[in-house]
Amino acid sequence: MKREGRVLDAELETEDREARRTRLSTRLRETVARAYARAPGVRRALDAAGVLPAEVTSLDDLPRLPVTLKDDLGRLQSNEPPFAGLAADEVGRLARLYASPGPIFVPQGAAPDYWRFHMAFAATGFVPGDIVLNTLSYHLTPGGLMLDSGLRATGCVVIPAGAGQTDLQVRVASALRATGYAGTPSFLRVLLHRARELSVPLALEVAFATGEMLPDGLRDELEGDFGLRVRQGYASADVGVLSYECGDKGGMHVHPEMILELLDLETGQPITEPGQPGHVVATTFDAQYPLLRFGTGDISAYAPDGFCPCGRTAKKLVGIVGRVGDAVKVKGLFVRGAQIEEVMKTFPAVARFQAIVTRDEQKDSLRYLVELAPEVRADAGLTERLGKALDALIKVRGQVEITPPGTIAQGTKRIDDRRVWH
Repeated sequence: MKREGRVLDAELETEDREARRTRLSTRLRETVARAYARAPGVRRALDAAGVLPAEVTSLDDLPRLPVTLKDDLGRLQSNEPPFAGLAADEVGRLARLYASPGPIFVPQGAAPDYWRFHMAFAATGFVPGDIVLNTLSYHLTPGGLMLDSGLRATGCVVIPAGAGQTDLQVRVASALRATGYAGTPSFLRVLLHRARELSVPLALEVAFATGEMLPDGLRDELEGDFGLRVRQGYASADVGVLSYECGDKGGMHVHPEMILELLDLETGQPITEPGQPGHVVATTFDAQYPLLRFGTGDISAYAPDGFCPCGRTAKKLVGIVGRVGDAVKVKGLFVRGAQIEEVMKTFPAVARFQAIVTRDEQKDSLRYLVELAPEVRADAGLTERLGKALDALIKVRGQVEITPPGTIAQGTKRIDDRRVWH
């Protein structure tokens, strides 16, 4: 079967840009009014900024609204549990509750395909009846069900594989004749190579890659060596799908059912020119959890603008080119410097630390360099206890290395991301 992406909702995806601007302005007015009336955290933020809902009439008024940073969300939720006053409905009316790394608590509203993945899956090439191996975690974090609900809305049958158990996943995908894959591209590569090693035939034809970078070299390998159609999407647990690829692959189209801004990294003002890096800020319209100008912490840029052969009219992002602050994504999960420091502070023996992120053969690796206090001698028991404590909170397995005094410079950043993307 030759796979091709398709436009799922021509009314929205190929909408005239001025018509889209008018529609999004209307949605913004409605969402601000509802959030102000029902979400005390939103009301406080707008009052502090001196903005009344009636004064927000179009997208031109967005810069007047305050930005809520993802990196601040954990602290805000601790001060006002569970959702920092940003939810516009009672907790008992929500569908699911998650604890993402941080921890940051994430609600799931009752709407079907709550995170709006159906357009992205259609653009990737999934069709009703596809059997799809979903490899994002279903445990506490929302990743697995984000993809699951979108696949079901697309008419696909889902194998809820989750993370790990490579050999078992290979055999299950083969036995059930899975035609599609959803998850990180690095784990897809692992599965495909393992299937070859085991001489287990796979019927995979199409893959949706998310949760981490999709370097050109990795995509070329997956498509050229294994014959898959691979497209990527950019999503966040808090705001759902922000952008997704079409067949053109010249960037990822901004999802037409939300507002995306790129803000200058120094001035905070909106960016319109292609190629200029900016902080990704999203506004969503969900009735139960509306997020106004939510700062994702990701840095991206607009791709060169122009007509796309697929017919979609939304602007494109080039992908994620960095992070604001010291949070980085490792193996599809966020690792934050503050979390690492939280663990290290419980070990008086630790004088200084630094996390090192590297990548080899399309796999992420996490190491913790640790300097001990002068009076402390290194031993295997301490290293093991540190490793277990870090793995329990960070959720990404890393290797602890005790290093000689003076290895880690004073004032060095808590996380050093040394990955090079080809």
